Amino acid sequence: MAKRKREITEAKIDRFIKEGRGQGTGKDYIPWLRVQDVPSEGRATRGVGWTTGRRHELLSDIERDYCYLLDYSDDVSDIREQFPLLPLEETKLIAERIGVKHPADPKTGIAIVMTTDFLVTYKEKQYARTVKPFSELENERTIAKFEIERVYWAERHVDWGIITDHDLPDILIRNIEWVHKEFDNDDVSELGVFVIQNLQKILSERLSSGENIARGCSICDEQLGLEIGTSLALFRHFIARKIWSVNMNERIIPSHPAKDFMINVTEEKLAKGG
Repeated sequence: MAKRKREITEAKIDRFIKEGRGQGTGKDYIPWLRVQDVPSEGRATRGVGWTTGRRHELLSDIERDYCYLLDYSDDVSDIREQFPLLPLEETKLIAERIGVKHPADPKTGIAIVMTTDFLVTYKEKQYARTVKPFSELENERTIAKFEIERVYWAERHVDWGIITDHDLPDILIRNIEWVHKEFDNDDVSELGVFVIQNLQKILSERLSSGENIARGCSICDEQLGLEIGTSLALFRHFIARKIWSVNMNERIIPSHPAKDFMINVTEEKLAKGG
């Protein structure tokens, strides 16, 4: 069943502001829109971010994929999605000045608080990014709304740009997606440093000999008496934490040999439990 569109009212906008939406940074940031607030394009997701340590409200597949890239970057220190362009009066004035109709709720006629998909802190500098399918760039109304957004950020001296699906490296993103949920793995602390180091030693020897990833992990589980799947989950954890360095631009397939991936074990990170 399609998700029913929730109407925008002045009371609802006031409530969002009082709830602190669009405010805060890092783990304390509250997105202006949440998954339940709007119909999603594609599969809306709520993944816990590595960078922020909170659940991200991602309203489409392309937003999710872009967020994976941001999370993987060592130079990104904050990710704020669904960032509101407030105060509302400002975007209304911008729209009037440039001769563009401001977005409004089709039923109530109330002006909608516009949002930028991502406000990113990269190398201590802020960047505003709108993430949309390339096909939408042919829509005149979409471009008109982008112009309001562009002027809003220009007046704040914040770099604004559009990211499309054509800009996203699919193989890298799918690899990040594969390891993403294992960034925090309870087995690291539960098994202890000694077992983890033995696991890395055995697994790296198996993989460097040409064993495929799944088989090497299975053998490692057997030798160390671990529950099936433990070594594979930890293999993903090592990549997510960048304890092991692999070529993320080559698709990682568990049924394939890992000899094409250059693996580096960082002892210091191991000693700290990843």
